[in-house]
Amino acid sequence: MTFMPRPIGHARRVRKHYRGRCDELMAKLPTKSRLAELTMPDAFLWSTGIEDTFITAPHPATGRTLDEYELTGHYDRWADDLELVASLGVPAARYGVPWHRIQPEAKRWDWTFADAALERLIALGVAPQVDLVHYGLPRWMEGAFLNGDYPSHVAEYAGRLAERFLGRITWYTPLNEPRITAWYCGRLGWWPPYRRSWQGFIAVMLALCRGIVATVRALQQVDPEIVCYHVDATDLYEADDPGLLAEARRRQEIVFLALDLISGRVNPQHMLWEWLVAHGASVSALEAFLAEPVAIDVVGMNLYPMFTRKRLLRDSHGRFRIRMPYAGAELITGLGKLYHERYGVPLMISETASLGSVARRQSWLEQSTAAVARLRREGVPLAGYTWWPMFALVTWAYRQGHRPIEDHLGQMGLWNLDANLNRIPTPLVDSYRALVSGGSYAAGRLNGRQVLEEREGNVPQLLSSGL
Repeated sequence: MTFMPRPIGHARRVRKHYRGRCDELMAKLPTKSRLAELTMPDAFLWSTGIEDTFITAPHPATGRTLDEYELTGHYDRWADDLELVASLGVPAARYGVPWHRIQPEAKRWDWTFADAALERLIALGVAPQVDLVHYGLPRWMEGAFLNGDYPSHVAEYAGRLAERFLGRITWYTPLNEPRITAWYCGRLGWWPPYRRSWQGFIAVMLALCRGIVATVRALQQVDPEIVCYHVDATDLYEADDPGLLAEARRRQEIVFLALDLISGRVNPQHMLWEWLVAHGASVSALEAFLAEPVAIDVVGMNLYPMFTRKRLLRDSHGRFRIRMPYAGAELITGLGKLYHERYGVPLMISETASLGSVARRQSWLEQSTAAVARLRREGVPLAGYTWWPMFALVTWAYRQGHRPIEDHLGQMGLWNLDANLNRIPTPLVDSYRALVSGGSYAAGRLNGRQVLEEREGNVPQLLSSGL
C-alpha cells in the first residue's frame, strides 16, 4: 500500500495535543519555521550518538553482516544505552532506526524496536535526530540503491515513521553520508550493489540523491515543520605535486556533490558537470535535480582527525596514492568556512571523535571544541557538536574478516567496550558532561553582527534556505 500523508492541518492539531512534551523538545531542536534561532549568539546544541551502520547483505566469503546494533549488543541493551545518553545531559541525540527490521519484507512492517527506543528517548527528554538510512537497506530490495523503486520505497518508509511521531520528532537525516555510501557501494564494491568504477559511483550517487529528494518531499508532506538535517562525510584534499592539483580540486568538489545535486547547484557551469556526463550521468538525470531542488535546512559535517585530511601523492614507483595524515584543529576551521561560504545555512558537527587512547581522544575533544569557539567568534554559524560514537564501534573490516568481534573494536567513544561488550566509562564521560552543562558558554558566543551582515548581503540565498 502506498503511504498517503494526512492533511497538513492534522500536524498542527497533533502538536497542540502533545503541547507540553512537544514544546519542551522543540525548545531543544527548533522546527523549520524557527531555524533562525540556531544563529542566535547563545544558541548551541550538544549531542551524541550510537554507531548505526546496517549492512544486511552477508559477505560472500564469510557470511557476516555488519549490523552495529547487533554487534555491539545495542538491541539487547538499548534501554540502558539510552539512559547513558541522557546521563550526559545532552538536549538531543542522533539515533538511527533499523529499516531492515522495521520492514523485513516488502509488505510487512514491524515498528516494535523503533517505537520503543524513540519513545524512550523522548521520555528521557532527549530530542531525537533520526537517522533514516545509514549505508544499508532491507535485503529484499534487489539491486539495493539501484533498484528502480528505491526512491519510492525510502519515501514511504520515511513518511510512515514521521507520521507515527508527528509533532514529537521534527529532525530527520534522510541519508547519512551519501558520498561514502556511493564510494563503498559503487566505487570500491564492498557493499551492495557491488559496483567498482566511477560509473558505478555516479550511478549510486544519483540514485541516493533521488531518494533524498523523495524523502524530503515525503517528510514535508507529513509536517512542513520537519527539519531535514543533511549529514555528509567531509574531506579536505591537498597535493604538493603540481600534476595532482587538478585531481585534488576535483575530489574536493566531489565532497560537495550530494548537497549540490539535491539543492539544484549542478548545472552546465558546475565544475563536475562534464565529468559526470562523461562517466554515465545523463543530462536529463542531472536536469531533473535542477527542475525540482530542495532547500537545505541544516548541514551536518562528519569529520575525524585520522580520516578527513587527504593528501594525494605518487609513490616511488609513480603509483597514485592517498594518505591520511592525522589532522589538527585546523581541519574544523577549514571545513566550517568552506561549508558556510558554499551553503550559507546553520552547520553542526554531526560526528567527530578520535581513535585510540583516552589521552588522544581527550586531546581531540579539547582541540576540536576550541576550534568550534574560534569559528563562532568569526561569525560562522556552527550551532552544534556531536561526539560520535558514544561508545566503541565494530570496524567495517569485521564483515569480510574471520577474527572475533573484540578484535575489531574501534575505541573512539566516551565509553569503551570490553570483550563482553560492557560499557566502561572513561574520563571523557565527565569531560563531555562538563561541556554539555556549560551550554553555549562552553562553545563560545556566535558573532551575531557578522551573521547579520551576511544575511543582509545575501537575502536570496537565505530566503531559499528558510532563514
